[in-house]
Amino acid sequence: MANRIIRLINKLEDGFLVLMLTVMVGLAVAQIVYRNVFDAGIVWADPLLRVMVLWVVLAGAVIATRTDNHIRIDYFTRYFSDQVCHCIQRFVYAFSIAVCALISWHAARFVLMEYEYHTIAFHGVPSWLTAVIIPVGFALMALRYLMLFLYPPEPASALPDRKRC
Repeated sequence: MANRIIRLINKLEDGFLVLMLTVMVGLAVAQIVYRNVFDAGIVWADPLLRVMVLWVVLAGAVIATRTDNHIRIDYFTRYFSDQVCHCIQRFVYAFSIAVCALISWHAARFVLMEYEYHTIAFHGVPSWLTAVIIPVGFALMALRYLMLFLYPPEPASALPDRKRC
């Protein structure tokens, strides 16, 4: 049952990312056509595209966390045994949980302030609504890192195509 729920969440994340990218490309193309053909544009398109870039980046970061494909600096790890690499990786997961949770907490405080001050981002859209992805995205990354910490992937020796650490 838990695996089915996780697969559903994974599909929702992937679908959300694909939808956002499709809308971004369509809106950008429409804006270019309107500007070049009709000498006009969609007033709210450029600020919306900037916000959508933020949403796509954080959605992509959540997916990269799910697949454990974030950028890593592992120059020295080739000299360590699989056991040492496993311990280092667990420490990295724990540190990543703490950092993501801290960012999520402070981002949530920021979103709450934006909500309280009724700041407008563009065309009547509240600023808090555009920024809510920051605490949500980092909270999801913290949860993904918690899952990796509790259920680490197989060691590199068991999976030939996987990097060592």
